[in-house]
Amino acid sequence: MYLISDFLFVILYYIVGYRRKVVQENLQNAFPEKLVAERADIEKKYFKYLADLIVETIKMITISKAEMQRRVICTNPEVVQNYQAAGKSVTAVAGHYCNWEWAGMEFSIDTRLFVIYKPLTDDVYDNFFIKIRSRFGAVAVAMKQTLRTMVAHKNEFTVTVFAGDQTPVREQSNYFTDFLNQPTAVFLGIEKIARLIDSAVIFYDMKRVKRGYYTYTIVPLVENAKESAEYEITEAHVKYLDALIKKEPQYWLWSHRRWKFKPEDVN
Repeated sequence: MYLISDFLFVILYYIVGYRRKVVQENLQNAFPEKLVAERADIEKKYFKYLADLIVETIKMITISKAEMQRRVICTNPEVVQNYQAAGKSVTAVAGHYCNWEWAGMEFSIDTRLFVIYKPLTDDVYDNFFIKIRSRFGAVAVAMKQTLRTMVAHKNEFTVTVFAGDQTPVREQSNYFTDFLNQPTAVFLGIEKIARLIDSAVIFYDMKRVKRGYYTYTIVPLVENAKESAEYEITEAHVKYLDALIKKEPQYWLWSHRRWKFKPEDVN
């Protein structure tokens, strides 16, 4: 599989040049203090990892649960187990960092797991991702259906996984914060849902051990969402991801057009 990835890297990076200008612009804005050579090194490492990520995503079609559990290991499952014992539902936040798709498939305890996703415009690709994300029992929930789903299951213990670095639509870009050295529109739905069900809020701190192997640590951010100050949850998960990316930047999704507009564009 990784021989295919090596070949795919050459195509993406050298032949097609897939979104290289987007990656370069994002890296320049995020790390203006770095030398050109340093950013070029991150760029190349990113494309090598992107190729791995693509083949690992395809592998989700056939990988067994036992194999997934061998390759993605939670270092502290007792954190969520304790919330479950206390009847405290969990809002889990991750970024498009390392293999977030594998993290969504493998979870450390048996419970009702909702994975919130932004539907793709292409129905074929959208149905593909819904199918693979649901193979081991997780329920894929379209972003617009999140509130209805949470209300329907408010009396159950649930774990709901969000991507915290999604770009909100222009009409919902009411809050900007500093992320990777620039003003960034942030999706506030995570905070709103967590408060609605008074969940605990955690962050998936995922690390790549080596090719095809990951660990993730559950990091508590807020114990009782209803008691949190306005924007506290949002700022907590944005700052955590920001620090995570800066440690090993090659594992974030740099080819994504994250900064589509600035604060002055929505005023």
